[in-house]
Amino acid sequence: MTLNIRRVRPGDEAELVAMVRELADFEHAAEECTVTEAQLHQALFGEPATVQAYLAEVDDEPAAMALWFYNFSTWDGVAGIYLEDLFVRPAFRRHGLARVLLSTLARECVAKNFTRLTWAVLDWNSGAIALYDSVGGRPQTEWITYRVSGDELSALAAGPNGPTSQGSSSEV
Repeated sequence: MTLNIRRVRPGDEAELVAMVRELADFEHAAEECTVTEAQLHQALFGEPATVQAYLAEVDDEPAAMALWFYNFSTWDGVAGIYLEDLFVRPAFRRHGLARVLLSTLARECVAKNFTRLTWAVLDWNSGAIALYDSVGGRPQTEWITYRVSGDELSALAAGPNGPTSQGSSSEV
């Protein structure tokens, strides 16, 4: 088995979208996954790029991927990496690919003096949780993640007006 971990490049979008959709299906949320190749291309290679990715190939076959972006810790005063998606195709599981991708991201953090590699996992995904525990990951049980999307996001955006341009203000 020949393993190659590399950054994605233009032309990989179809394979990445396929893996994102496979992950969404695994997470019982296939109907929620609407990403397109064009959207992913813009996110990966547009100015500015908003996401980055590694592709793991086994014998030249796309086997796994990690999609991630930079975040920032105000407490540490430095950036970190947020791992949005880690996916290994079923035929390639239990061969250490997820661990290799996590190690690749950890090396990137260390090389850039980042202090954190962060991700989320569904509470029922016991296989992933076991892996994350084994690499030193610790659940952040004191935090609750919130999300606003869809109609609620639109309603929030239509709420009380804040500054609309640099230097302007609004009365509260």
